[in-house]
Amino acid sequence: MKKLSIWLCSSLLLLTHFSAHAQSASEAIEVEDAYVRIAPPNAAATAAFMALENKSNEDHALVSAKTNINRTTELHTHTNDNGVMRMRQVSQIDLPAGQEVNLQPGGYHIMLIGLNTAIQEDQPIEIGLTFEDGSTKTITAKSRSMMKMGAMDHNHNHGH
Repeated sequence: MKKLSIWLCSSLLLLTHFSAHAQSASEAIEVEDAYVRIAPPNAAATAAFMALENKSNEDHALVSAKTNINRTTELHTHTNDNGVMRMRQVSQIDLPAGQEVNLQPGGYHIMLIGLNTAIQEDQPIEIGLTFEDGSTKTITAKSRSMMKMGAMDHNHNHGH
């Protein structure tokens, strides 16, 4: 009986330990197809796009991003203001449990303001993503020309 009690207590302690270790947002969020739009010469800003899939059973949110190619980075979306599409900053991009959110032209995106230098074709750009729980993930995005993006966006009309 004593061995059974010790075994039960040990098992309960192990279960408590594993259930207490919740997966961080950075571990739960999978990033695919990350790219940065190549800006026209002398442009002060551009945007980064990607698919963010929340593989967990908990809601998460992207709260900020950062790169070393620009001075200010903001999370943005587009809204329809009486028939006029306007870009506006948002405090976070919600990532519902078990769903994919696409950052894409005309929707959510990461705005890169105050570019330090011109972006070259296929240039790898590191983007640091910060989530609501404080966890971070660094991804590498490739730059893409607007011409290539236009063709791709036309064929891949993802929702969010």
